[in-house]
Amino acid sequence: MATVQTPNETQHQEDAANQRNRKRWLGGLAVLVILLGLGVWAWHELYGRWNESTDDAYVNGNVVEITPLATGTVVSIGADDGDLVHEGQTLVSFDPSDALVGLQSAEANLARTVRQVRGLFSNVDGMKAQVAAQKSEVQKAQDNYTRRKSLAAGGAISLEELSHARDDLSSARSALRNAEQQLDTSRALVDNTAVVNHPDVMAAAAQLRQAYLAHARTTLIAPVTGYVAKRTVQLGQRVQPGTALMAVIPLSQLWIDANFKETQLHNMRIGQPVDIEADIYGSSVKYSGSVDSIGAGTGSAFALLPAQNATGNWIKIVQRVPVRIHINPEQLTEHPLRVGLSTMVEVNLRDQSGPVLAQLPPQKAAFTTNVYQQQLADAEALITRLIDSNSSVSGNTAAQR
Repeated sequence: MATVQTPNETQHQEDAANQRNRKRWLGGLAVLVILLGLGVWAWHELYGRWNESTDDAYVNGNVVEITPLATGTVVSIGADDGDLVHEGQTLVSFDPSDALVGLQSAEANLARTVRQVRGLFSNVDGMKAQVAAQKSEVQKAQDNYTRRKSLAAGGAISLEELSHARDDLSSARSALRNAEQQLDTSRALVDNTAVVNHPDVMAAAAQLRQAYLAHARTTLIAPVTGYVAKRTVQLGQRVQPGTALMAVIPLSQLWIDANFKETQLHNMRIGQPVDIEADIYGSSVKYSGSVDSIGAGTGSAFALLPAQNATGNWIKIVQRVPVRIHINPEQLTEHPLRVGLSTMVEVNLRDQSGPVLAQLPPQKAAFTTNVYQQQLADAEALITRLIDSNSSVSGNTAAQR
């Protein structure tokens, strides 16, 4: 005989089934939450607390401004925005007419000075000969006076003739003293010098060196290899010293300035490895790098208008500190970056052996260029050539005496 359930019994069974299902669901949810919590804890212990990341990071680099040292009128522009230029390549040329005239005048002045100094050495030799001749005159007058003095004692000659001999001796001695003084004066102008290091020649050489550099500076050259940007100079423009004409950016010398929150710096050290991702390439390109330095102050401390917190409505704001990150140069060559691009950086904090701040001063210059040394070397070569061409064997011989 079939059992017939009442509506109340049916409802009670449904409620019991629903309650069992709810308990199973809540139990499963609790297990899931526990597993998720364990996963978060494991991630934090194994990975999260050993890594700090920020997307407030941008590519930075040297922006080498090209500025003149002299006033000039632009007659040639050797490169435009985006062009690759090599170290020492001509970028801008000024009208060289005025500087060329000054250089030619300085060359003539040096040549004339060398010849005048040669004359000073010759004067010394001439005065030596004159002194020697005057000494002979003194000796001759002395012998003449001595002889006449003996004759006058015996009455062979008059006292007047003896007086004339004495006067001749005094005059010869005075002429000798005058010649010796002139010799001393001439010697004082050339003592302990040669033509090449005589003060007058050195002064004229300095003027020529300055004129040569002024002429060389009518041509502006690239101090580094890089790409031209921010060109503002135009043909025919009259520019003054210090005017920014263009910039050269060496894209092989880039780094990243990552602005980390102050709460992220507790375990950050110099030398820790960094993973870098640039927005321009996305996640398909990864760069490696290392922490190069940690800033000596927050960004707001170095702002043009630093924050003033000594007010009644002060609100605490988490500060950010710039961290400079070195980029692997080989990867940078393979995938070039540009100044100002956005990046995402992640620092691995496991290696705590590095210092927080640099411990030693730099042992050598961070950036150098040798392009301007050639200008001075060329000036020295011109000076040497002019001195040699306006000197002679006799003048050099006199200089060594």
